[in-house]
This record gives sequence, structure tokens and C-alpha cells, in this order.
Amino acid sequence: MRTARFLALAAASALALAACAPVDEGSDDASSAASDGALATLTEGVLTIGTSDPAYEPWVVGNDPASGEGFEAAVAYAVAAELGFDADQVEWVPVTFDQIIAPGAKSFDFAINQVSISPERAENLDFSSSYYDTAQAVVTLEGTAADGAATLADLQGLRLGAMVGTTSLQVAQDSIDPTSDIQVFNDNDQVKQALSAGLVDAIVVDLPTALYITAAELDGGKLVGQLPAGDDPDQLGLVLDKGSALTGAVTDAVDALREDGTLADLEAEWLTDTAGAPVLK
Repeated sequence: MRTARFLALAAASALALAACAPVDEGSDDASSAASDGALATLTEGVLTIGTSDPAYEPWVVGNDPASGEGFEAAVAYAVAAELGFDADQVEWVPVTFDQIIAPGAKSFDFAINQVSISPERAENLDFSSSYYDTAQAVVTLEGTAADGAATLADLQGLRLGAMVGTTSLQVAQDSIDPTSDIQVFNDNDQVKQALSAGLVDAIVVDLPTALYITAAELDGGKLVGQLPAGDDPDQLGLVLDKGSALTGAVTDAVDALREDGTLADLEAEWLTDTAGAPVLK
């Protein structure tokens, strides 16, 4: 998503707010929700968003979320626009994953960093509704039997690995229906090691993990593609402080972007097309 698109979204949001809000003769700003402090942000008139540093593609391109390029950077600006903030009213702060999920006051209004929504985390944090239902993906190494696989049928006769007790294992079994049992491992580190050691031809992990390990951990790692969605996908949510006054508005913004197709468009642009993660059939 380019900056011009952000500004267009912000303008549309401002017009919608102006159309439904009562006339305020003392205000010249149509998008008053952001500018007059009606939203209780950390800094009046500014939306502060947290994400990790470094942030990896395709979530953030070039480790520069302010560019608006990459799936999560684009989603963040789209949410900001829905809330009535222009692109130049967004401020990014670097935070670690542990800082995001830790209890206590936050340095951001919301964070976006591939954080899965869970009942345990929700005891100490607020979440928006899901901005992305996590797909499962197949990863291999260059030169293996899985290199070049383009369909589910291409994977059926291969040696596959996954972490025990995970959605990855269940979706792999259901969608690929392999001719031999999927080899299971205690954690994803063991799954990666099995692939590197040649014990399996390909592994199945969630897409965020697949994108990270192929970019930063596996020498010659290759993303084969996504598996068809399962019945109970992991969901990623925007993270807010527990009891944040912004939670309702942020959730409404995410819901609006889902309903009008924006989230689906951004997913296709940054995860399916740019990241080279087609859905295998």
C-alpha cells in the first residue's frame, strides 16, 4: 500500500465521520475524532503504534513501518485511517515481542506484531478482533524432493514433518492426506533441524513462522505455499493495554476493514503475491 492510498483512506474516513457527526460550528476539522482528542491516545492527535525492530518482510518492508509497505504496516495505516488519523499523524515506536505481551502500561496505543489471540494473553491484554487468520504453510530447502512442488498431490508421497499437537499438524494431515505418517517433533526448532538434516523433505508451520525462518534462519529455505484454511485457525490481533479506552474503536476499525474487503486485498498483495505464498490446491 502506498502513502497516497493511506491518505485516500484517511480522507474517506474523515468524510464518513463528518457525515454522521453533529455539526460543530467551532471546529474547522472534518475528522474531529482524531484531531480534537476524542480518542484517548497517548499523545493527543497522534496514534502511536508499536512493532518490533527489526521487523521482517513481508510484514514490514525494509524494516521501515513508516513506509506503509508490508502487510502489517499497511494494515496499521488502514486502521489509523478508519480511526480518523492521517498518515502523518501516526508515530511508530520499537518494542520487543516480550514487551508487547507483558502486563503493564504500554508505550503504544496499539501494537501489531503477529501476536496470536489467546485466552491466557487476554487475561493481561486487550485484543482487537482478528486482522489475519493464520494460514499453515509448507517449507522446504532448495534441491529437496519438495522443491518445485506446486500442488497438494505433489506433497502426498513426501516425508513431512510438523510439531506435535499443533494446528500445523492437523491441517497438514487433513489437506495433504500424505501416504505416510507425518513425522512429529516436540517443538519447531526440532522441526527445522529435521529439515536441515534431511530427515524430512518438507515441514509444515504457520505462515508467520514460515516467512521468518525462510528469510532469517534456513540456509536455502524455500516457501512452497500455503495450505487450505483449517476449521480453527490461529488469529492475529492488535494488542492494547488491558482496559484501554481505544479497544472498542480499534476493533470496530478492524471489523470495517474486513467487511469492505481491505484486509483480504492487503493479504493478497503482501502475503500471497509479494511473499510468494500461493494457496496449494
